[in-house]
Amino acid sequence: MEREVQSRRRVVVTGVGAITAVGLDAETTWQNLLRGVSGVGPITFFDPTGYPTTIAAEVKDYQPPEWLDPKEARRLSRFILFALSAAHEALTRARFCITEENAERVGVLIGSGIGSFTTVEEGCRTVFTRGGARLTPFFLPMMLPNMASGQVSRLLGIRGYSSTIVTACASGAQAIGEAAEVIRRGAADVMLAGGSEASVCEMGLASFCAIRALSTRNDEPTRASRPFDRERDGLVPAEGCAILVLEELEHARRRGAPILAELVGYGVSSDAYHVVAPDPEGRGAAAAMRAALADAGLTPADIDYINAHATSTVAGDYVETLAIKRVFGERAYAIPISATKSMIGHSMGAAGAIEAVVAVLTIRDGIIHPTINYEYPDPKCDLDYVPNVARRVPVRTVLSNSFAFGGHNATLIFRRYAED
Repeated sequence: MEREVQSRRRVVVTGVGAITAVGLDAETTWQNLLRGVSGVGPITFFDPTGYPTTIAAEVKDYQPPEWLDPKEARRLSRFILFALSAAHEALTRARFCITEENAERVGVLIGSGIGSFTTVEEGCRTVFTRGGARLTPFFLPMMLPNMASGQVSRLLGIRGYSSTIVTACASGAQAIGEAAEVIRRGAADVMLAGGSEASVCEMGLASFCAIRALSTRNDEPTRASRPFDRERDGLVPAEGCAILVLEELEHARRRGAPILAELVGYGVSSDAYHVVAPDPEGRGAAAAMRAALADAGLTPADIDYINAHATSTVAGDYVETLAIKRVFGERAYAIPISATKSMIGHSMGAAGAIEAVVAVLTIRDGIIHPTINYEYPDPKCDLDYVPNVARRVPVRTVLSNSFAFGGHNATLIFRRYAED
């Protein structure tokens, strides 16, 4: 296996972009995560009165890219605009320009769990109150999940591989992993990969309230998302986006690109258990982690930090803790683990991509962001969750988990880039 891992095309990260409830770019997001800033607050996009949950992690003060024609922007839904902004940021940070010469060797793979639920909601209201003849002709291209990839490709002039991953909350992570596979098999030299979601709307809120998945800590929203804490009572809905520029190593070297990290491992599995509940024994989550370690040619002893999926649900956080113990044994107690969602909520299809950016920046800076709101230890969740305060430690290798409705599990492993 080691010879196979060493001989395949290596994939590095040369740029990142992000939009979250705590920052309109990757660097602002990262600095606020290190400070333990929460982006959760009362819902302002619509009136949530009457629902058991009235809070979310909304992206505030977002404006479409200045380089995009305003008329064009009005024809694009919010999750598509997020993808355009984050993709542009990632390309800028990677110092990579798409040209006529390279466009067919550049690809796009952006995941979304839902597409534009907001557009669906607005379209239904139009049809049922004003009639189908009044539905905008842009309805379909605004709501389809593949349109983040499609519009990024169209508007940035990318003519190579293009696809979309729709695996609920694992979409962003799986898109990154599959994009790396595209590069490894030689179908592209550069891939824009990640996830985007913007479905904080009444239909989305009602859907999650119906399955009782959300926190009802409405009176103290910044303390509502509390992964691994004994008092956790559900996830906080969110929106956001992250895009990574993945690049074949030799291609990146030739152009003198800034190399932030190497993507060395990718694993996928299925719980084959339940449509929305995790396997209570953590077998699927553990299988994804083991697959990623095998793909990377690494052992549990090589992992320095785990960015947990950790949604703040009672069952989910316990099962992830159990799965980590299954894979890492006694070493699980020595690995720092933290939960990005404690600050920015759960952005569904974008979550794994945002957490991939976090993994890369953790390696870059050698500091682990905290899990905020960790106040009451849960005896069933007894690992090191980096409570409340960032921790500066050398980090070479990061494992990042993403688990989803439908039993989809995806794990990514990033490592500090080294010549050998």
